[in-house]
Amino acid sequence: MKDHPTEMNGAESVLRSLHADGVEICFANPGTSEMQFVDALDRTRLMRCVLGLFEGVVTAAADGYARMAGKPAVTLLHLAPGFANAAANLHNARKARVPMLNLVGDHALRHQKYDAPLSADVEGACAPFSDWLRMGRDAGSFAADAMEGLAAAKGKPGRIATLIAPADIGWDAGGQIADPVPSVGPAPLDEAAMNEAVAALESDDRTVIIAGLSVLEDPAALALLQGIADKCGADILAPTSNRRMERGRGRVAVKKIPYPINAALDCLSGYARAILIETLPPVAFFAYPGKPSLLLPDDCQKIALTGPDGDGPGAVSALADRIGARAARVRDAAPLPIPQAGGITPAGIAAVLANTLPEGAIVVDEAVSSGGDLFAGGDAAPPNSWLALTGGSIGIGIPLSVGAAIACPDRPVVTLQADGSAMYTLQGLWTQAREGANVTTIILANRSYEILKGELRNVGAQPGPDALSMLNLDRPDLDFVSLARGMGVPGRRVEDIETLRRALRDAVAEPGPYLIEAMI
Repeated sequence: MKDHPTEMNGAESVLRSLHADGVEICFANPGTSEMQFVDALDRTRLMRCVLGLFEGVVTAAADGYARMAGKPAVTLLHLAPGFANAAANLHNARKARVPMLNLVGDHALRHQKYDAPLSADVEGACAPFSDWLRMGRDAGSFAADAMEGLAAAKGKPGRIATLIAPADIGWDAGGQIADPVPSVGPAPLDEAAMNEAVAALESDDRTVIIAGLSVLEDPAALALLQGIADKCGADILAPTSNRRMERGRGRVAVKKIPYPINAALDCLSGYARAILIETLPPVAFFAYPGKPSLLLPDDCQKIALTGPDGDGPGAVSALADRIGARAARVRDAAPLPIPQAGGITPAGIAAVLANTLPEGAIVVDEAVSSGGDLFAGGDAAPPNSWLALTGGSIGIGIPLSVGAAIACPDRPVVTLQADGSAMYTLQGLWTQAREGANVTTIILANRSYEILKGELRNVGAQPGPDALSMLNLDRPDLDFVSLARGMGVPGRRVEDIETLRRALRDAVAEPGPYLIEAMI
């Protein structure tokens, strides 16, 4: 690499090597053990640095960036406690199969034996949330370790790589630039699985194709998949949770497997064969009394055409060739009426989205209890990208939108955010303001953990006032407009559907962040 000093410390060698292999963004919440990286970031000016006021904001922002940019960012986190704060949204990122490289500071090697106040088992904390994990041991090999981690993150599927960075190997001299390391490509197509898939489609059995990951991100692959389904009389479904779906008019509308257990079982009942493309057999989010954990019927033949490590669009193309199918002519979803008056309901919000979203919008969906009803708005709207909560760990929406907006600064982002989960990472609004992110956050304010009230019923409970009190967000009521204003984001509260439509229209037309508290 050109234009780098012949003598550098370990931290600078890591940053220069990562940048040479395409890493452009560092999402950070650093502490003392990461100051050598802060210094190197400042001196080299090779990466854009984005500060989050909580580590869960940092990792969710890196997730959103990867979903839209298609490549990893690096995060900078502080020891085991900082990583623990980051872990919930790393769990979501890992379930989304996005690429990410975490640099997690640790005490200097010579200091680790003394059990200082922030000492903890960093490797033990990182392991459950990382697909690749290593601790750096010296300045000279530090960059080479980072490049191996980056290669692991960029493989198929995307992975969470974590490099633990003892402070002294970051500040020690002797850092060496490391060359890029090739990533593992997609797994080859299994010919036996292809033959089984063709046999299923050519049979008279009721067959469903469940497609995830990169298939849902590729409108051409979805059109070809619809052509396969039309030719063979099969159905198409998406998993319940998806990192990104390309949706809207002119694109194939794909239904999701519902979240509620009874609706999911009804959706999948009667299928004799299921072809899985870049996904695993669907499983219930939780165990429920008297309900199965696996959602497909026991006697359904499950054919893994590709796993998450496969080339889904390539598999769809090969399958279409085998059965002689062509891309379907897309039939747009029926338009939703323009809301005129009345209270705010999830169905009304869906209609607002359908009639207000601009072309190219990115929708971040953490609506939780309202999500099922809101989903239809994405199909009836102009072409859009739809990002969702993937691992079930709430508190992703606000910071996920930060990363998506940074990856695509020319596209407006609209976040559908449940009020309860908003409080987990509300600090992300401050980062939106600091970065001038073009994000409109709609707080769906039902003032309760409504999803959990349904779960109480699902496990057969008969809740009384004390149980319900634990699930209501009152005494006092949350004031999201004031909370947003305190972090530099303007906003307003709306209580009827027409006012919401006008507020969203105005907000997406203006650059920068804005918050709308919608009283449901």
